[in-house]
Amino acid sequence: MAAISASTYPAAGVSPFSQRSATSSSGGIRNLSRILAVSTERGGRGTGFGENGKHEKQKLNQKVVKEESEVKPNIYANPEKLPEFEEDKKWLKDYFEECKEMIRSDGGPPRWFSPLECSSFTLPDCPLLLFLPELVKLVERTVRSENYRSPNRPIYLVGESIGACLAISVAAPNPDMDLVLVLSNPATSFSQSQLQPLIPLLEMMPDEFPINLPYILSLATGNPLTVLMDNVVKKGSLPQIIGELSQDLATMSSYLPVLADIVPRQTLLWKLNLLKSGSACANSCLHAVKAQLLILCSGRDQLLPSQEESQRLQKALLDCEIRMFDESGHFLFLEDNVDLVTIIKGASFYRRGKHFDCASDFMPPTPSEFKKLHDSISWVLTATSPVMLSTLEDGKVVRGLAGIPSEGPVLFVGYHMLMGFEVIPLVAQIMMERNILVRGIAHPAMFVRVKDRRPPEPELSDFDILRVMGAVPVSAANFYKLMSSKSHALLYPGGIREALHRKGEEYKLFWPDKSEFVRMAARFGAKIIPFGVVGEDDFAEIILDYNDLMKIPWRREEIERVTSRTAKLRTDASGEIANQQMHIPWVLPKFPGRFYYYFGKPILTEGMKVELREKKKCDEMYLHIKSEVEGCIDFLKNKREKDPYRNLLSRALYQASHPGSTSPFHLPSFDL
Repeated sequence: MAAISASTYPAAGVSPFSQRSATSSSGGIRNLSRILAVSTERGGRGTGFGENGKHEKQKLNQKVVKEESEVKPNIYANPEKLPEFEEDKKWLKDYFEECKEMIRSDGGPPRWFSPLECSSFTLPDCPLLLFLPELVKLVERTVRSENYRSPNRPIYLVGESIGACLAISVAAPNPDMDLVLVLSNPATSFSQSQLQPLIPLLEMMPDEFPINLPYILSLATGNPLTVLMDNVVKKGSLPQIIGELSQDLATMSSYLPVLADIVPRQTLLWKLNLLKSGSACANSCLHAVKAQLLILCSGRDQLLPSQEESQRLQKALLDCEIRMFDESGHFLFLEDNVDLVTIIKGASFYRRGKHFDCASDFMPPTPSEFKKLHDSISWVLTATSPVMLSTLEDGKVVRGLAGIPSEGPVLFVGYHMLMGFEVIPLVAQIMMERNILVRGIAHPAMFVRVKDRRPPEPELSDFDILRVMGAVPVSAANFYKLMSSKSHALLYPGGIREALHRKGEEYKLFWPDKSEFVRMAARFGAKIIPFGVVGEDDFAEIILDYNDLMKIPWRREEIERVTSRTAKLRTDASGEIANQQMHIPWVLPKFPGRFYYYFGKPILTEGMKVELREKKKCDEMYLHIKSEVEGCIDFLKNKREKDPYRNLLSRALYQASHPGSTSPFHLPSFDL
């Protein structure tokens, strides 16, 4: 009945989207990078449904339990060696190979199809994902049928260009359905594009007149020079890249006859008229759309004014988020570096129920996702060359992270540096060295959808990275879920006040008077690890803090506006911790120094649940943890003075004389 897109998921052995049997069709589907659609022939068997559905689900559960019980090597230890793409990723040339058969008409009605393969296992109760063709009634019938079958799970409609118009046209008359629309460069702006004047021109053009097919193919990418330079940076060999590009061009040229069959003049004219009517239809019902929307916008769209249109749609729709792809062209899903699953997860759009649940809806990063995230922050790791120390159970301080417990629940409690610069290196290194995913408990502002955000968030912002790595908004309920699921969680009691501190307040803790986290940690017997981090004063100096900015009228208005729309925390608190004004201090960069982390001896709370119910005991534990954090900071401040490689230049000289020392985490420092 329906073709459901799904993702191969090596890390967990399952897919984040569900699968159903599918039949062939005369429609079209693009390569969605890691989100691939189910492939079956006409009348083929389903996967996990029908009379064998119960047995398939039991097999899936047995497989997941078996995989969890096995001890696996840490595949994240060397991000440079991780595959850039998943093994079964399909490419543009695969699409053209499939098209040779798909474009043949069998005279039948339009049906769902998918030429692409996907994982044979999915998680139970996965949401449904449909990549849309160009027929409203067909899609609406499928959506209604699937909603009737599983009313408690969302349905994802992924549409590109005219497919986005179709998604809007389906969502508008179905406001009560739980729909999530992912729209790539919507064609709702057709009337403002350069395509509309082509309609009368094509009507007059003879059938024999050749269409510039290589130019049409070139529209699939954004800036070719940028693509070339990105490959050179990644692979480091210009002759090799040129050879690969030449081979790709030769391969693509062999598919020009296939493309000619797909887009002859009459078909192109029909497509343009379809765009015109589809755009008009979608715009006429835009006001009735109640679905959740994620708009993917290309910065180099040569066909449609996608940037302006995405902002127009965001203003017109109730729940809409934008992700910007500066160097991409119109056909976003044909680009190799676009990973739709990662985008959906990073924007906090992946859920399996009516509402997003940070525990049950979280999907750990795959190896290729982690590699992409690591590559995007590699400059931070190189600049900071973090030194990480931990404490064993016997109190011995060692280099590295051997002192961090493998089994959860574990709660990291520490100091929040200026702007939270320390978070990403901390999470990345623990993942690489210990194969432990640390889930940050973050300010709700990270998860708020801002309608008038300027400019729109890039395809993978810093917040998206943290969300893909498992960050959750701070709340008692989310803290409970993390502890009950035996997670490794990261908590900063000083919160936003500590991260946005004033001049002269570096390394000062701004913790509340109340012991907020101790009882919850003890309830689940969590191991609390106090830690300190220093280094912000070696990278930047605050020149205008909150007090200075409030004296500038236009900055004061901006701070008040942003603060007013941000969720209020600790409303019953007093003192400095109650000052939760959202602002960005102005800083003057310094020649880079180094980050230093020190994880203290784990504090055990197992068996203390009853004892810590007493307020006095709980407060004593809280003050002890705070004192340990302050001690870790003082230890690092003293030790770094003896580090001969504290300066970036000295580290660069060391690496130049020791070619094998490439990892920024493994450079020498002070003696313990």
